[in-house]
Amino acid sequence: MPLPESEIRALMRAEHGDPFAVLGPHQDEAGLWVRALLPGARTVAAVQASSGWPLAQLERQGDSDLFAALVPAAEARLGYRLQVDWGTHTSELDDPYRFPPVLGDTDVWLLAEGTHLRPFEQLGAHLRQIDGVQGTAFAVWAPNARRVSVVGDFNNWDGRRHMMRLRRECGVWEIFAPHVAAGDAYEYEILSSAGEVLRKSDPYGFAARLRPQTASVVQPLPRPTALPAGRAQANLRDAPISIYEVHLGSWRRKNGHEWLSYRELAETLVPYARDLGFTHIELLPISEFPFDGSWGYQPIGLYAPTSRFGTPEDFRAFVEAAHAAGLGVILDWVPAHFPTDPHGLGRFDGTALYEYADPREGFHHDWNTLIFNYARTEVRNYLVGNALYWLERYGVDGLRVDAVASMLYRDYSRPAGQWVPNAQGGRENLEAIDFLRRMNQVVGVQRPGAFTVAEESTSFPGVTRPPEHGGLGFHFKWNMGWMNDTLAYVGLDPVYRPHHHQQVTFGLMYAHSENFVLPFSHDEVVHGKGSMIGRMPGDEWQKFAGLRNLYGYLWAYPGKKLLFMGGEFAQYAEWNHERSLDWHLLDHAPHAGIQRLVRDLNNVYRHFPALHEMDCEAPGFEWIVHDDKAHSVFAFIRRAADGRFVLAVCNFTPVVRHGYRLGVPAEGAYREIINTDHAVYGGSGVGNGVLAAEAVPWQGRSHSLQMTLPPLATLLWVLV
Repeated sequence: MPLPESEIRALMRAEHGDPFAVLGPHQDEAGLWVRALLPGARTVAAVQASSGWPLAQLERQGDSDLFAALVPAAEARLGYRLQVDWGTHTSELDDPYRFPPVLGDTDVWLLAEGTHLRPFEQLGAHLRQIDGVQGTAFAVWAPNARRVSVVGDFNNWDGRRHMMRLRRECGVWEIFAPHVAAGDAYEYEILSSAGEVLRKSDPYGFAARLRPQTASVVQPLPRPTALPAGRAQANLRDAPISIYEVHLGSWRRKNGHEWLSYRELAETLVPYARDLGFTHIELLPISEFPFDGSWGYQPIGLYAPTSRFGTPEDFRAFVEAAHAAGLGVILDWVPAHFPTDPHGLGRFDGTALYEYADPREGFHHDWNTLIFNYARTEVRNYLVGNALYWLERYGVDGLRVDAVASMLYRDYSRPAGQWVPNAQGGRENLEAIDFLRRMNQVVGVQRPGAFTVAEESTSFPGVTRPPEHGGLGFHFKWNMGWMNDTLAYVGLDPVYRPHHHQQVTFGLMYAHSENFVLPFSHDEVVHGKGSMIGRMPGDEWQKFAGLRNLYGYLWAYPGKKLLFMGGEFAQYAEWNHERSLDWHLLDHAPHAGIQRLVRDLNNVYRHFPALHEMDCEAPGFEWIVHDDKAHSVFAFIRRAADGRFVLAVCNFTPVVRHGYRLGVPAEGAYREIINTDHAVYGGSGVGNGVLAAEAVPWQGRSHSLQMTLPPLATLLWVLV
């Protein structure tokens, strides 16, 4: 039976809410009808799929681009294809409307419930073969849309060609598009309930075109990958973890301005970090993002490695190269907010779908971004699934979660009256807290050996406590308080440091309340803060001595280590994401000396369990000298689980102190294993070598050392 004119008009305007109800094969009392909407076609015929035998010539319906005909039912049910004359050429197509639903009942149930552990296995674009036909199954969540189409080069970006089926139980639109292959670009064309036509990238797209293009790209779902042997042990809280933080686009460039590819970075960055003794590489966000100046912290495609540096396969090769070199890979991950770009998640189906509708909850004024609506089960599922995706499908070791403080508090960076209290009248975002606990619990259960790190700058309790014990469940937390106090202290002229002694000692009041990472990150060398070497006071010699002293103190202090690229050789300039690091500085001895010190600190840190095994345990630290304000000297013991120890002494003045006596925990001979003032690092060469403990009681101990403290230097000692 011919379609009513109203339905034909709705199809031609791409406003039909249920195209599968009228297009493709449909049985009525007259027989089996085949209907196809093919804008631009001149003639259309149905032929048997297996033999090419003609079945029927489809007739144009009025002046529309809808073609229809009665076809022999028995032959058509065995499969048919459409022969299309486009005027300039002909083609033979499989009809997308003759294929069954893409999603299974169990997947629909779990997606509706928001409990699908791996929604990326069903949503997005998936290469499949159905009824012997190769193509791509598309599925996208847009519950409030009137119509959703997938568009691309394969249909001339015409939203009438592949209008999708709505699975109302879960709000997902789906279609199997025959012949769409890997590498094909696509987007979703969405008709909102208000009649607005939107063009959106795929939230679950596994690849994307390089900006300023906005299309997603059909890409095979990466195969699952296990953590290599030994990686789980290397990620534990008692392991030595020293992290080299990197922005891939500006670490090094070729020809002065071109990015290195993932594979080129595997050949250069990986051996460089390994040779400097780092244990992990942390990458600023590599999920696809439109604006270079966001450094990746405003992502659009959470499931797509940015195409700036190559393909998803290239990124996987980078991770594998890092693992082969004994390095872990950590990704900065951004589940806190997303940009307002029109092709992104904002008002995805014409409504506030991924974000909170109320701007007092859903808009972040600091970054002009939208905030995920953690109250929606589908949004939490999207984010939890994404965490698992990077860990399982690319084999990365860990995720550093950005801007956690902004997620935890509804009044974060908001004036009075511009935020909405939670259901209990408080300022905590209870939904975000539940999401973080859920994410960490899923990661812990589904990906043992991986870890998560919180960038959290407040005193929120239990960030690294397990969820079952009331915590958020992170494995580690950035120690922002220690970092701010330490940089403030070392930035002072040494003459003023005695008056700020507590900025060093206060951190030990809470140093073991969480599992901490000590971060000298990218945030400390941008926005007018200068460089690490630029923070140091004094003349050039004092600046380099001060930086060497700071690094010695960092590597001796309890907590895992993190250093942003360029800091390892004392880059002078503030970091600029648009240019390479200043590698030529390594031709100058002071910069090369800093790099050599970082290498030696990493090697000592990894070799001596006392410096890492009990980073997160109070018995792993003991003060010897914490009250010598007059001389700005600090001394402490770091212990391993078996009682072995390393003695650390820090002199934060540019004065050589001869005959400085220090109580020590045991008799015997002590050897310097690190002296940041050693001549090989560019120091003055003041040191001690090996000293024998004397039976002179001091500071409540039966034995003591009388040593010379080099200027602006840290000494590390062990029993011979």
